[in-house]
Amino acid sequence: MVSELAICDECNGWLNPALAVDAAVQRGNEILLIQRKFPPMVGYWGLPGGFVDRDEDPLEAVLRELEEETGLVGSNPELLMVMGDPDRDPRKHIVSIVYSVTVDAGEPAAGDDAADARYWPLDSILNGEVPMAGDHLQIVKNWFNQ
Repeated sequence: MVSELAICDECNGWLNPALAVDAAVQRGNEILLIQRKFPPMVGYWGLPGGFVDRDEDPLEAVLRELEEETGLVGSNPELLMVMGDPDRDPRKHIVSIVYSVTVDAGEPAAGDDAADARYWPLDSILNGEVPMAGDHLQIVKNWFNQ
């Protein structure tokens, strides 16, 4: 429910949510995560991802963000889910499109907004051993029907 109409000159009168993408990458029983380098949630872990740039297709954005944050080249993005709770991120209302992405063999290397990048055992994530950023634990649970 919108309590008041927000006006934005740059966006022709509509203050819309920001659009982001997240890459869900699985290797056996492990999931690729990055550790956040910058606020909010510094030190917490989440799926590699970020904001879709103006005039960028989300399918291209998810592959770009994956490579920028992990050094891994992805392919074949497939829609998994959309997360849109207005309170999912403390910065503002951000809607994220989550894609399953295939990557070639290789180990991730942290880059861009990531302090670290590695594969974590799914059980460790689901058991709460890995401190997860925002709603990324819920994304993993949804992904694996937990």
